[in-house]
Parts: sequence; structure tokens; C-alpha cells
Amino acid sequence: MKTSQILAAAALTLLAAVGAQAETYQGVNTAVSTKSRDDVNAEAARTASAPNQNVVRGSRGAETVAVSKDRAIVEAEAVRTAYAPDQNVTSGSRVNSKVISTMANPADALQAQQGSGAIAK
Repeated sequence: MKTSQILAAAALTLLAAVGAQAETYQGVNTAVSTKSRDDVNAEAARTASAPNQNVVRGSRGAETVAVSKDRAIVEAEAVRTAYAPDQNVTSGSRVNSKVISTMANPADALQAQQGSGAIAK
């Protein structure tokens, strides 16, 4: 038991000695720039005088959104999902349960009555 404690103390001493090495001082790093001082000053003046520079995003009104689907198709998908009879049931809702949708979706019947051409499935 004493031997293992001596070996552990020796290992810790060795780690402390290795970790106690100091960094070498490289001096002050020189700045590396591809722009001249006049270019930097001109860019700073342009940026400082730019309009609306401190306005946060979203305060200028609604932002544009790229549209990828027809509005009627998206609306039909939303209605169908909202009327789904098992939309809040997952396979983990109950122990050893399986989600089997046996009920008809009311949105399908509603769309059939309206004769809508946009049916999302």
C-alpha cells in the first residue's frame, strides 16, 4: 500500500514539474493590414454616417418571404392538419400503443362539399 502511494506522489510531482514550464515571450505582435490608414478612416466615416445603422432587425416592417407553394395548397394542408382526428396522439402516448387512424378526416368531407380543387394529402 505504501508503494502505490509513493508511486502516485511521484507521478503527481512529475506532472506538476512538466506543467510548470513558462511560456516564452514573443514580444508585441505587429498589425497586419491590407488597407492603408486613409482607406480605414474613409470606411469608418462612411459607416458612421450611414442611415439606419442602429435600427434592429424587424423594426423596419415585415420582411419578404420567398413563396414556394401556391396559397390554396398551403391553406388546404393547414386545414387538413388542423382537422386531423389523431393530430395530438403519438405512438408514445400510451404504453404499447399504436396510432392507427380509423376516423375519416373532416376536412376531406368539407372539401368534397365545397368542390375545392386543392386537396393536400
